[in-house]
Amino acid sequence: MHPQVRWFFCCQVIVTLVAASIAGLVAGIHAAVSAALGGGIAIASAAAYVWRGLRPAGTAAADAKKAFNSQVVAEGYKFAVTLLLFALVFKSYSQLAALPLFLAYAATIVVYWMALLRQH
Repeated sequence: MHPQVRWFFCCQVIVTLVAASIAGLVAGIHAAVSAALGGGIAIASAAAYVWRGLRPAGTAAADAKKAFNSQVVAEGYKFAVTLLLFALVFKSYSQLAALPLFLAYAATIVVYWMALLRQH
């Protein structure tokens, strides 16, 4: 696994654990579980993107189109996984606390964006 991808996933896990801990301390166990689920959704969608988008595309300049298409398809995978997991969580977890879920998801997604800014 590429070091930047490893860094990115480690940071996402840390943010998710911190968010779940804070939510648990402030609002109880269901808020903590909801925050963990929100972070987990972000991590799973990022994993879907990495799995599909970072496949080797080839070495020739003609393969630039394949690389671009791979990134577009990977974004589609990420979006589909996100929608599916949110639907699953809302359908199956009756004690869901929506605010911690969405706040943890958003905080974990910020790590995804920050990874794009990281140069090494």
